[in-house]
Amino acid sequence: MALVAGVDTSTQSCKIVIRDAETGELIRSGSAKHPDGTEVDPQHWWVAFLEAAAAAGGLNDVAAISVGGQQHGMVVLDKAGNVIRPALLWNDTRSAGSALDLIDALGREKLNGSTDDDEAIHAAGAQAFADIVGSVPVASLTVTKLKWLNDNEPDNAAQVAAVALPHDWLSWRIAGYGPAGDPSAPNGPDLTKLFTDKSDASGTGYYDAEAHDGAGAYRDDLLRMAMGRGIASEIDGVDGIILPRVLAPTEAGAVANPEIAGKDVPGGCLIGPGAGDNAGAAIGLGMEPGDIAISIGTSGVVSAVAPKRTADGSGAINGFADATGNALMLAVTLNAAQVLDAARNVTGSDFQQLSDRALAAPPGSDGLVLVPYLQGERTPNRPDASGTLHGIRLKNMTPEHISRAYIEGMLAGLADGLDALRAQNVPIERVMLIGGAAQSPAVQEVATQVFGLPISIPEPGEYVADGAARQAAWVLASTHAGGPVAQPGWSTQMSKTLAANPQPIVREQYAAVRDLV
Repeated sequence: MALVAGVDTSTQSCKIVIRDAETGELIRSGSAKHPDGTEVDPQHWWVAFLEAAAAAGGLNDVAAISVGGQQHGMVVLDKAGNVIRPALLWNDTRSAGSALDLIDALGREKLNGSTDDDEAIHAAGAQAFADIVGSVPVASLTVTKLKWLNDNEPDNAAQVAAVALPHDWLSWRIAGYGPAGDPSAPNGPDLTKLFTDKSDASGTGYYDAEAHDGAGAYRDDLLRMAMGRGIASEIDGVDGIILPRVLAPTEAGAVANPEIAGKDVPGGCLIGPGAGDNAGAAIGLGMEPGDIAISIGTSGVVSAVAPKRTADGSGAINGFADATGNALMLAVTLNAAQVLDAARNVTGSDFQQLSDRALAAPPGSDGLVLVPYLQGERTPNRPDASGTLHGIRLKNMTPEHISRAYIEGMLAGLADGLDALRAQNVPIERVMLIGGAAQSPAVQEVATQVFGLPISIPEPGEYVADGAARQAAWVLASTHAGGPVAQPGWSTQMSKTLAANPQPIVREQYAAVRDLV
């Protein structure tokens, strides 16, 4: 029996699942926490990975491993492989102004001085970015963080020899690369050995996944716009920046350091290309064109698999690649499960009490509406916004109404994302609700009312880590076959499917106040 491992290096923790490569049966697992914050020293990810691997019983018997990870973060390395400064994570909003600067710079370039109208320039730049990379820059995307670094920390920016994403960096470390002189990095700081996949690369803001008839390519011009320097292929004294090699879905990027994984496996442990977290979850769920996943975790994500990406100049939809060769469209909110945490704090409830109280109030919460921008927002792009509770009256100032209003507001924001997908003609055939908050009975019931669609609830699982494990099995099988083969036929079971129960009052009330910020 061949074993494969899938890693989820998320904002909050590192989780590892070890599965049978053929059947997908879970053999064992482990996890470890990451520190809080919107900037983190990547060394914490490495330590958590080692702790999670130990908790999972070690990786010596694993034949292939893949890493799924939080998207967009900025890991900058110097020529000696050292991390120059703590990584800026996707949810760090300090580069919001840099995003606007990049959009306007590209807009002026596209219009070539034909107008001084600021709105026209911005609109042209936004659409140009959407056409090139599938997304309009917001503070989450790596390209904006590089622009911020170049403008605000020029000494650090000048040291940058390579830029990686969180999953790229962790895969590189598993392969035995790292800072010069680090005993856990016997292969040294070879930055040209960094690798990634199309799903994560497509979320940087400087990678066109559909260039060259779908082969994909980095955009040197967009990197230069952010950093003032272009792409280098090697550390050769030229003032350029190395970017990770983008692998095909079934291509192995390296063999793991045997002290980390695969010591007992002939030929060692292959390292798959990995994936961004949403693309990893899509593999784990077996998503195909027409499938929609609504994930309620640290962020809220409405994701759709389709044959081709969108080019939404409004910025509501990000057109990324998935990890199989399709496109993956996303509408992302910063405020998701944390809204429920806030509701529990406000009402003094635990998880079950919050659900019970919410279900005791009527749809629409008797006019109480939360606009849940508790830490700014990404979609819509309002990084400086704050949350607002509207329609407060004596009748609805109860724990029950407040509990329901928080859940309705969170889901109404995600429903706007679903509408944005419809506006881009993305097919919607099946909707799955995932993430920790999806297990709440109140969230499930209110979702059928807010979305107005049948809702499928998959069996609880570590979807990103499971998707990474499935990719590792795919890479292993393809390597043994001498070429690409079909994905392993692992199945995802649905625990239930709930009938649609549309309650238009929730969306109507939310639409009336969502822009009063």
